[in-house]
Amino acid sequence: MIQLTNVSKTYMKQSALKDITLTLPMGKIIGIVGENGSGKSTLLKLIAGLSLPTSGTVTVNGEIANRRISKVVSYLSELESYYPVFTVREAMDYQASQFTDFNMAKAEEIMRFMQLDPQMRIKGLSKGNRGRLKIMLTLAREAPYILMDEPLSGLDPMVREAIIKGMITYIDLESQTLIMTSHEIMEIESILDGFIAIRDGSLLRMADVEELHESEGLRITDWMKNNYGKSE
Repeated sequence: MIQLTNVSKTYMKQSALKDITLTLPMGKIIGIVGENGSGKSTLLKLIAGLSLPTSGTVTVNGEIANRRISKVVSYLSELESYYPVFTVREAMDYQASQFTDFNMAKAEEIMRFMQLDPQMRIKGLSKGNRGRLKIMLTLAREAPYILMDEPLSGLDPMVREAIIKGMITYIDLESQTLIMTSHEIMEIESILDGFIAIRDGSLLRMADVEELHESEGLRITDWMKNNYGKSE
């Protein structure tokens, strides 16, 4: 279980998150939505232990989230984070050397699904294929928490639907939780169990997607238009 209690984060006197309290259960796919600069990526980094709160606490399975929490968290950054001189195969080998839960057989399967050439150097990959590589390396871990910051960024719209469906295939919701930020809300809504809405660093709402559909007759993008004044 992931728990945030009265969490605030400030960068250079600029408030990124303000007094957020929430609990995220296991076995769910949850989207973090909000406008640019609302604090979505900051929230994900705090859960991943890559950034520490200015105040409040973030715990993952009862442990304070810090860099050591990576043993139970597989994190996909929106930034380029792999050595460009590596081939796809070398990136897989490196990931396996860093994380004992990296499943090489699963990585091979995802690599084929993503149509990646194992001998291709990362610096020679297109932006879309670098995005596929990051997804593959993240999902091949058997960590209980998978965190993805804009995993669809740079991917061709024509292949996003197939990749989204593939992402579900490679996640075991009996033992894993997927939390992601995305601007492509309409494209990922069909796989979401719940969503967290952030506005200006504050928690606007955390809700079940099916409940939103049934009780309010709204899709997430409709709800966002009503509450943000515009969609992302």
